[in-house]
Amino acid sequence: PQKGRINCMKSPVIIFEDKDIIIVEKPSGMPSVPGLDGRISLLEWLQSHLSEARPVPHENKENIQPVHRLDMDTSGVMVYAKTEAAALHLRKQFEEHTIRKTYIARLDTKHDQPIEGQTGTIQLPLSPDYDERPRQKVDFKQGKPAHTDYKILQTNPDGTTDIQLYPITGRTHQLRVHCAHTLGLGRPILGDL
Repeated sequence: PQKGRINCMKSPVIIFEDKDIIIVEKPSGMPSVPGLDGRISLLEWLQSHLSEARPVPHENKENIQPVHRLDMDTSGVMVYAKTEAAALHLRKQFEEHTIRKTYIARLDTKHDQPIEGQTGTIQLPLSPDYDERPRQKVDFKQGKPAHTDYKILQTNPDGTTDIQLYPITGRTHQLRVHCAHTLGLGRPILGDL
Protein backbone atom coordinates (compact mmCIF):
# COMPACT_ATOMS: atom_id res chain seq x y z
CA PRO A 1 0.00 0.00 0.00
CA GLN A 2 1.11 3.51 -0.72
CA LYS A 3 1.65 6.06 2.01
CA GLY A 4 -1.07 8.66 2.00
CA ARG A 5 -3.88 6.43 0.73
CA ILE A 6 -6.67 5.19 2.94
CA ASN A 7 -6.80 1.47 2.28
CA CYS A 8 -10.21 0.80 3.76
CA MET A 9 -13.82 1.03 2.66
CA LYS A 10 -14.86 4.08 4.70
CA SER A 11 -13.22 7.34 5.59
CA PRO A 12 -12.88 8.41 9.22
CA VAL A 13 -15.68 10.57 10.63
CA ILE A 14 -15.10 13.27 13.23
CA ILE A 15 -17.88 12.91 15.82
CA PHE A 16 -16.89 15.63 18.31
CA GLU A 17 -14.18 18.21 18.72
CA ASP A 18 -13.37 20.96 21.18
CA LYS A 19 -10.17 22.73 22.18
CA ASP A 20 -8.89 19.70 24.16
CA ILE A 21 -10.04 16.52 22.43
CA ILE A 22 -11.19 15.11 19.13
CA ILE A 23 -13.38 12.00 18.88
CA VAL A 24 -13.29 10.08 15.61
CA GLU A 25 -14.94 6.96 14.19
CA LYS A 26 -12.08 4.77 12.94
CA PRO A 27 -12.89 2.51 10.00
CA SER A 28 -11.75 -1.10 9.83
CA GLY A 29 -8.49 -1.49 7.93
CA MET A 30 -6.91 1.72 9.19
CA PRO A 31 -4.24 1.62 11.90
CA SER A 32 -4.68 3.92 14.91
CA VAL A 33 -1.06 5.10 14.79
CA PRO A 34 1.66 4.90 12.12
CA GLY A 35 2.93 1.40 11.38
CA LEU A 36 5.47 -0.23 9.11
CA ASP A 37 3.22 -1.28 6.21
CA GLY A 38 2.82 2.20 4.70
CA ARG A 39 -0.90 2.59 5.37
CA ILE A 40 -1.99 6.02 6.52
CA SER A 41 -2.97 5.89 10.17
CA LEU A 42 -5.88 7.66 11.80
CA LEU A 43 -3.40 9.87 13.65
CA GLU A 44 -1.78 10.93 10.34
CA TRP A 45 -5.19 11.41 8.74
CA LEU A 46 -6.26 13.68 11.61
CA GLN A 47 -3.07 15.74 11.41
CA SER A 48 -3.47 16.17 7.65
CA HIS A 49 -7.22 16.81 7.85
CA LEU A 50 -6.86 19.43 10.56
CA SER A 51 -4.00 21.15 8.71
CA GLU A 52 -6.12 21.37 5.55
CA ALA A 53 -9.34 22.34 7.33
CA ARG A 54 -7.81 24.91 9.66
CA PRO A 55 -4.59 26.35 8.30
CA VAL A 56 -4.07 28.62 11.32
CA PRO A 57 -0.35 29.19 12.01
CA HIS A 58 -0.56 29.03 15.83
CA GLU A 59 -2.47 25.72 15.91
CA ASN A 60 0.03 22.88 16.26
CA LYS A 61 -1.46 19.80 14.57
CA GLU A 62 1.56 17.76 15.72
CA ASN A 63 0.25 17.90 19.31
CA ILE A 64 -2.56 15.46 18.54
CA GLN A 65 -1.87 12.41 20.72
CA PRO A 66 -3.52 9.01 20.87
CA VAL A 67 -4.55 8.00 24.38
CA HIS A 68 -5.66 4.46 23.46
CA ARG A 69 -5.63 2.21 20.39
CA LEU A 70 -7.86 -0.06 18.38
CA ASP A 71 -6.55 -2.97 16.32
CA MET A 72 -6.24 -2.12 12.63
CA ASP A 73 -9.10 -4.46 11.66
CA THR A 74 -11.41 -3.08 14.37
CA SER A 75 -13.75 -0.20 13.65
CA GLY A 76 -14.87 2.05 16.47
CA VAL A 77 -14.72 5.35 18.28
CA MET A 78 -11.34 6.74 19.29
CA VAL A 79 -10.34 9.72 21.43
CA TYR A 80 -7.28 11.82 20.64
CA ALA A 81 -5.94 14.59 22.86
CA LYS A 82 -5.17 17.97 21.36
CA THR A 83 -3.18 19.27 24.35
CA GLU A 84 -0.65 17.79 26.72
CA ALA A 85 -2.96 18.42 29.70
CA ALA A 86 -5.84 16.59 27.99
CA ALA A 87 -3.53 13.67 27.13
CA LEU A 88 -2.45 13.34 30.78
CA HIS A 89 -6.05 13.44 32.05
CA LEU A 90 -7.33 10.94 29.48
CA ARG A 91 -4.45 8.50 29.99
CA LYS A 92 -5.06 8.60 33.74
CA GLN A 93 -8.75 7.81 33.16
CA PHE A 94 -7.85 4.82 30.97
CA GLU A 95 -5.26 3.59 33.49
CA GLU A 96 -7.68 3.90 36.41
CA HIS A 97 -10.50 2.29 34.38
CA THR A 98 -12.85 5.22 34.91
CA ILE A 99 -13.51 5.08 31.16
CA ARG A 100 -15.49 1.96 30.30
CA LYS A 101 -15.01 0.56 26.82
CA THR A 102 -17.78 -1.46 25.18
CA TYR A 103 -17.41 -3.53 22.02
CA ILE A 104 -20.04 -5.35 20.01
CA ALA A 105 -18.95 -8.43 18.10
CA ARG A 106 -20.58 -11.22 16.15
CA LEU A 107 -19.32 -14.68 17.09
CA ASP A 108 -19.06 -17.61 14.71
CA THR A 109 -21.58 -20.44 14.90
CA LYS A 110 -21.47 -23.32 17.35
CA HIS A 111 -23.83 -26.21 18.12
CA ASP A 112 -24.71 -25.19 21.66
CA GLN A 113 -26.25 -21.73 21.71
CA PRO A 114 -25.72 -19.27 24.56
CA ILE A 115 -28.71 -17.78 26.34
CA GLU A 116 -29.71 -14.22 25.47
CA GLY A 117 -29.00 -11.90 28.38
CA GLN A 118 -26.41 -14.28 29.83
CA THR A 119 -23.43 -12.49 31.35
CA GLY A 120 -20.02 -13.73 32.37
CA THR A 121 -16.34 -13.10 32.88
CA ILE A 122 -13.29 -14.44 31.08
CA GLN A 123 -9.93 -14.25 32.85
CA LEU A 124 -7.20 -15.80 30.74
CA PRO A 125 -3.61 -14.44 30.92
CA LEU A 126 -2.09 -13.43 27.58
CA SER A 127 1.42 -13.23 26.15
CA PRO A 128 2.83 -12.73 22.65
CA ASP A 129 2.80 -15.79 20.41
CA TYR A 130 6.38 -15.52 19.13
CA ASP A 131 5.74 -18.20 16.48
CA GLU A 132 2.81 -16.24 15.00
CA ARG A 133 3.48 -12.55 15.58
CA PRO A 134 1.62 -10.26 16.24
CA ARG A 135 -0.89 -12.78 17.62
CA GLN A 136 -1.32 -13.35 21.34
CA LYS A 137 -1.88 -16.63 23.18
CA VAL A 138 -3.17 -17.83 26.51
CA ASP A 139 -0.14 -18.37 28.74
CA PHE A 140 -0.67 -19.37 32.38
CA LYS A 141 3.07 -19.17 33.20
CA GLN A 142 4.28 -15.92 31.65
CA GLY A 143 1.08 -14.21 30.51
CA LYS A 144 -0.17 -10.91 31.86
CA PRO A 145 -3.61 -10.85 33.49
CA ALA A 146 -6.43 -10.21 31.03
CA HIS A 147 -10.05 -9.77 32.12
CA THR A 148 -13.12 -9.42 29.90
CA ASP A 149 -16.76 -9.21 30.97
CA TYR A 150 -19.47 -10.03 28.42
CA LYS A 151 -23.20 -10.09 27.80
CA ILE A 152 -24.97 -12.18 25.15
CA LEU A 153 -27.26 -9.92 23.09
CA GLN A 154 -28.92 -12.34 20.68
CA THR A 155 -28.57 -15.48 18.64
CA ASN A 156 -29.15 -14.90 14.94
CA PRO A 157 -31.01 -17.25 12.55
CA ASP A 158 -27.70 -18.31 10.96
CA GLY A 159 -26.36 -19.48 14.34
CA THR A 160 -24.04 -16.54 14.92
CA THR A 161 -24.26 -14.70 18.23
CA ASP A 162 -24.11 -10.97 18.90
CA ILE A 163 -22.29 -10.11 22.11
CA GLN A 164 -21.21 -7.06 24.09
CA LEU A 165 -17.65 -7.20 25.39
CA TYR A 166 -16.29 -5.07 28.23
CA PRO A 167 -12.49 -5.33 28.47
CA ILE A 168 -11.35 -4.56 32.00
CA THR A 169 -7.69 -4.86 30.97
CA GLY A 170 -6.42 -3.76 27.57
CA ARG A 171 -4.12 -6.47 26.23
CA THR A 172 -3.37 -6.72 22.53
CA HIS A 173 -5.95 -8.96 20.79
CA GLN A 174 -7.56 -9.68 24.18
CA LEU A 175 -11.13 -9.85 22.91
CA ARG A 176 -10.22 -12.04 19.95
CA VAL A 177 -8.37 -14.56 22.12
CA HIS A 178 -10.95 -14.56 24.93
CA CYS A 179 -13.75 -15.24 22.45
CA ALA A 180 -11.97 -17.93 20.42
CA HIS A 181 -10.11 -19.87 23.12
CA THR A 182 -11.74 -23.07 24.39
CA LEU A 183 -11.35 -21.84 27.98
CA GLY A 184 -13.07 -18.59 26.97
CA LEU A 185 -16.21 -18.59 24.84
CA GLY A 186 -14.84 -21.12 22.34
CA ARG A 187 -16.27 -19.12 19.43
CA PRO A 188 -14.10 -16.81 17.31
CA ILE A 189 -15.26 -13.38 16.29
CA LEU A 190 -16.74 -13.72 12.79
CA GLY A 191 -14.09 -12.95 10.19
CA ASP A 192 -11.25 -13.62 12.64
CA LEU A 193 -10.81 -17.35 11.99
